[in-house]
Amino acid sequence: MAKWCFNYESGDYEYIDRDGFSWDRGEYVYNWDDSEYRKEEEERREEERREEERREEERQSRSLRSFFDDDD
Repeated sequence: MAKWCFNYESGDYEYIDRDGFSWDRGEYVYNWDDSEYRKEEEERREEERREEERREEERQSRSLRSFFDDDD
C-alpha cells in the first residue's frame, strides 16, 4: 500500500510504494523521503523482539516450574 511521501525530485508529496514507485507519476522515483516506511519496519522489528522476549520468559518459567514440580 502506498504512503503519502515527499518526493525531493518533484518537490511535491506523492503516493509512493515501499520500493519507490510513485503512483502519481506512474514511474519509479529515487530521491524521496522513505522515513515512514523505515519507521514502520523499525516498529515491526521491535514488536517481534518483544514477542521473542516474552516467549523466552515463558519457556524459562515453564522450565523452572517443571524443575520444582519434579522434586515432589
